[in-house]
Amino acid sequence: MPYTPTKEILDKANREGYAVGAFNINNLEFLQAIIEAAEEEKSPVIIATSEGAIKYIGAGDPHRGTRIIVSMVKAFAETVSVPVALHLDHGRNFEYIMSALRAGYTSVMIDASHLPFEENLRETRKIVEIAHALGVSVEGELGKLKGIEDNVAERESVLVDPEEAKVFVEKTELDFLAPAIGTSHGAFKFKGEPVLDFERLKKVKENTGGIPLVLHGASMVPQDLVALANEYGAEIKGAKGIPEEMLREAIKLGINKINIDTDLRITFNAGIRRTLSEKKSEIDPRKIFKPVFEMVKDTVKKRMKIFGSSGKA
Repeated sequence: MPYTPTKEILDKANREGYAVGAFNINNLEFLQAIIEAAEEEKSPVIIATSEGAIKYIGAGDPHRGTRIIVSMVKAFAETVSVPVALHLDHGRNFEYIMSALRAGYTSVMIDASHLPFEENLRETRKIVEIAHALGVSVEGELGKLKGIEDNVAERESVLVDPEEAKVFVEKTELDFLAPAIGTSHGAFKFKGEPVLDFERLKKVKENTGGIPLVLHGASMVPQDLVALANEYGAEIKGAKGIPEEMLREAIKLGINKINIDTDLRITFNAGIRRTLSEKKSEIDPRKIFKPVFEMVKDTVKKRMKIFGSSGKA
């Protein structure tokens, strides 16, 4: 199927009441596993890259990185029957955002959420004007998520103000909004029981005219995979994610894009540790990666079922 605009995918999800996963990649194996999962689930899919992934794939050159990524994603999209989009996640560096736009990403996120409201609004509006002139959709963020992710490190979370969200969307004219409602980046999301502010989410959806909303820091951190990784030498203690029932409730209240990165990293970590331990004489990287690839694909398929995107292509 042709490479698909992110807005087209999320507008459909918004109309029909489900969410689409935006799965972060760092290499070819992750991309292939995600695409195959989408094809088997008949689910639309958004491939996401952080600035860190772009730098890694481009060996330090963001322009080379974005071009390589677009080429890979387009090549896969043309061979499958499901919609495939490509999104820049947490764009804070103007050079990376412009590189993604020039290379052909179907959407970009401008993350100026660390700035005061008026500065965030101004910076987001600037990117919207540039991207919309190129026919590319834009995601912005309000509030702050604690935790650590590529190019994002916040000590405290600040929840979104629904009234500010109304003004922000109206003045920036962005396409999707990521409101902070209590999630966090990384594998250690909560010290106690998970708590998301669903009333706040409901109000934001109402105040922003019903545009697609995005949930960041939404990995579930599956305990069986954490245990498997730890069994083979990892030290992931006290990791905790978003329960399935909370994700389903967030989708009911208007979340249409859910970002997944940590779950894939934990799956990869557990898989590679076990494979290397069990196949001590194996030196062929293809044979080492194959079982890990299948594990990552399984994790992606499970998320698609929970998000309600399976069968929606």
